[in-house]
Amino acid sequence: MIKPAIFLERDGILNRPRVEGGKAVPPTALKEFEICVEVLPLLRRLKEQGFLLIATTNQPGISRGYLSRFELDRMHALVRQIFPLDDLFFCPHDEMDHCPCRKPRPGLLIEAAYKWHIDLPHSFVISDKWQDAEAARWAGCTSVMIRSASNGAGHHDCVVPDFRAAVEKVLYLHSMNYSIED
Repeated sequence: MIKPAIFLERDGILNRPRVEGGKAVPPTALKEFEICVEVLPLLRRLKEQGFLLIATTNQPGISRGYLSRFELDRMHALVRQIFPLDDLFFCPHDEMDHCPCRKPRPGLLIEAAYKWHIDLPHSFVISDKWQDAEAARWAGCTSVMIRSASNGAGHHDCVVPDFRAAVEKVLYLHSMNYSIED
């Protein structure tokens, strides 16, 4: 049986990015990894509505050499311990690798859909980054973007002010049996 899913960008949704030189950057060690605990009740609400919860993240620090796999695994173990996620997918590649799983390409979403039998047209991507909106478009999901400086000027299905509004938008569209194919 296929099920709808919520794809959640890790950095900026599940954890707070660090700020370096006025720019948001992902943490490179567990000691820099700050969980956004305030989203936990909202994630539980999505689970209660029958959604699979899948975190996705680009982690090019692995291939660039400034993020160890050990530290990434420690951060992801904490994410899995705190949040009711069904799975977490990451791409360790740099842009120059032209990897099909590196967002904005849809590979992470397609891989999750295959593994979990996900109904992509009835699934949603919640993020604050344009790369996720583009991956959603390519995979046939609806993007719900949280307003940020990283939204970009490309395609967005919905733009909302915060995570609570994103969850409300998803639940409303889901109740209407909305599909990107409609």
